[in-house]
Amino acid sequence: MLSNILLDDLDKELERRGLPFVRYADDFAIFAKSQRAAERIMASVSRYLTETLRLVVNQEKSRVVPSKEFEFLGFAFVKSRATINVAAKSLRKFKQRIRQITGRSRGISMDRRLSELRSYIRGWMGYFGLASQLKQFDRLDQWMRRRIRMCYWKQWRRPNRRRDTLIRLGVPRRQAIRHARSRQSYWHMSRTIASGVGLTNAWLAEQGLIRMKTLWAQLAPLRGTA
Repeated sequence: MLSNILLDDLDKELERRGLPFVRYADDFAIFAKSQRAAERIMASVSRYLTETLRLVVNQEKSRVVPSKEFEFLGFAFVKSRATINVAAKSLRKFKQRIRQITGRSRGISMDRRLSELRSYIRGWMGYFGLASQLKQFDRLDQWMRRRIRMCYWKQWRRPNRRRDTLIRLGVPRRQAIRHARSRQSYWHMSRTIASGVGLTNAWLAEQGLIRMKTLWAQLAPLRGTA
């Protein structure tokens, strides 16, 4: 709120100069048609902030970049029409958090794990659902399903429990026994036990795993694509 009050003068100054810009609190971007114009604008606006508004400009974060290298509030803008994508850094942070939630060593129930996952994914998609990356969200869905299968496989531990659970889920007995006795890694088995029967996508959805693709579709009005 204080940033908005203090930088209201900056907004009016940029409007007076006819410069296209976007600002969120103390993060803002100004757009220019050329490198030379952008450098001139940056120098001029920096002087205005330091000399008129008596503010300190963060020189490490302030820079002139082409649109394909531009990131703002976790988003990246690509191609000539500035398609909105999730920035690479934001995706890395997302995957890091998912790895924490689905860590095999966490001694929590699957219900709690799935609850944490739902909460985080809903919040994350509520913000990044503006991005036009349906294929990216589909890949993330597949990756998260595999991590959840890995968690189930470790939780079941004993070969007898794995065998009985797979049989109950519709896996043929001989196949269930072979899987249950496997010494392959949890990550390897997380893909094997999903082939057609067993821990299917539908079964995971019944347990409470939500899909990013579904949330993305629900946010179509926000993107103006409804």
